[in-house]
Amino acid sequence: MVNKFKTVCLTAAIASSSATFAGGLLTNTNQHVAFNRMMSREASIGIDGVYYNPAGVVFMGEGNHLAINWQLAYQTRTIKNDYPLFTNNVNNPTTPRDFKGKAFAPVIPSFQYAYNKGRWSLQGNFALTGGGGKCTFDNGLGSFEKIVGETAMGAIGLAKSIDHAANTILVPGYPQDPTKFKPMFTSDKAFGSKGAYSFNSYMHGRQYYFGLSAGAAYKVSDNFSVYAGLRGIYATCNYYGYVEDIKVGNMPLYQVLDPSKENSANIELSCDQTGIGFTPMLAVDYKTGRWNFSAKYEFKTRMRLKNKSVNKLPSIGNLDDNLKNQMNKLFTGTFMAAGMPQEQAMIKAEQTSNKVLEDPTVVATTAGLKQQFDSKINEALGEYADGKKIAGDIPSLLTVGVGYSPIDELHINVGFHWFDDYNATSHNNRNKLLKKRGTLEFNAGVEYDVNKKITVSTGWQNTNYGLTDKYMDDKSFVVGSNSVGVGGVYHITKKLDFTVAYFHTFYNTVKTSETVTLAPGMSNTYNSEYTRNNNAFAAGVNITF
Repeated sequence: MVNKFKTVCLTAAIASSSATFAGGLLTNTNQHVAFNRMMSREASIGIDGVYYNPAGVVFMGEGNHLAINWQLAYQTRTIKNDYPLFTNNVNNPTTPRDFKGKAFAPVIPSFQYAYNKGRWSLQGNFALTGGGGKCTFDNGLGSFEKIVGETAMGAIGLAKSIDHAANTILVPGYPQDPTKFKPMFTSDKAFGSKGAYSFNSYMHGRQYYFGLSAGAAYKVSDNFSVYAGLRGIYATCNYYGYVEDIKVGNMPLYQVLDPSKENSANIELSCDQTGIGFTPMLAVDYKTGRWNFSAKYEFKTRMRLKNKSVNKLPSIGNLDDNLKNQMNKLFTGTFMAAGMPQEQAMIKAEQTSNKVLEDPTVVATTAGLKQQFDSKINEALGEYADGKKIAGDIPSLLTVGVGYSPIDELHINVGFHWFDDYNATSHNNRNKLLKKRGTLEFNAGVEYDVNKKITVSTGWQNTNYGLTDKYMDDKSFVVGSNSVGVGGVYHITKKLDFTVAYFHTFYNTVKTSETVTLAPGMSNTYNSEYTRNNNAFAAGVNITF
């Protein structure tokens, strides 16, 4: 029962920090303010093209071009879980229940630079290519509580088997006459018999993927250009969380794991991850009349994150001895109350405890718990084991854009993104739970020059992940969405622009349901609803010198 807790606590951290931005599962595409205000930038010619359309940047004027951008992103994630065992929570006996996480990134900088000379454009870009913030679940996750509730049921199951064996040995007429049953571990002073529980939990995560790219575009002709570049990525992540003060009925769980340590049943995750990867990039741009066409391909980034962890996990190895010690105290008191001398009572108590622990049902129950614990320990440590390297590839990305200007003041863009998430290796090949088609994004945007000083714009983007029910869980979930952005540019001088923007993402709600078998002939349904809410503000300046 305890091993399930470990698995949930350790794997939940990734949910705490997945990207707060637009893009694929591990890719941020809003790396310049222009995206926030227009969404579709793949076919635009501008300094933001260092990321969106690097081949097209060569068509800007000669000289130095620099963009400095700031973004603020705020996101909430809501998971509504409905599970009958939640009603056993003595502090909040309600179901369904909302579990909310808050992600806030107040300062997200990015910089783009290009030096154009003749047919060449030398370019560089610094931005957050993945991750992008911190997320906190103050009360943990529904999967935390689900396992707490199931642990409580497992604890009272063990308590019932021990009490049955003890009563069979000590109580004349039992089990033929069930009314003679005398509770021990199933008493209200111990685990009880209802599966009541309480606990405290918390989860916090931070994930940043810093990207620094360099590349060059070449103008093959007045209408056609090509680009090649390389991005280096440095990932730094931190995860911290705990499940503590677990109590079943009126008995703290630590009393059957290690009564000498009140924290022996607590689970604590503290892990730092770092890694380096490289992304080759190719792009083309073709101009004809009032039309512009572009395409970019980013190869898959092989990432291996190295863990530095100080995790605290409970041990179930001394379960038999601790149960025996608990029973020895109870049996000694019982025998002494019946008039037996203390020394004799202690000897008989130990003999009785041994018989109880030798009962076939008790042996099977405790052996099953230990076997399950041992078989799952590697999985539980898994992604966050100290010193281990974890696969976390960033998927390859194909973008295509088309731009059209019916008049000089009006620019209309449409774009398409394809993220090959299915073939980007993740821990335990979780990526194979996705649909093979990967993530698809479609966008459109329009900008209009009101006059020589002011440009206004708006845009839309649809994101459709290749999700499956097996991929969805509260420890790492995404949902499809529609985003809209608005903003404007103030042209302070011919060489200095100031841009502001805002975009909001409207997320879908995804529902899943699973049947949980607690014991032969006993099952419950665990229902989940997933959604998010996202806002981003941005401002920046573009400078030519």
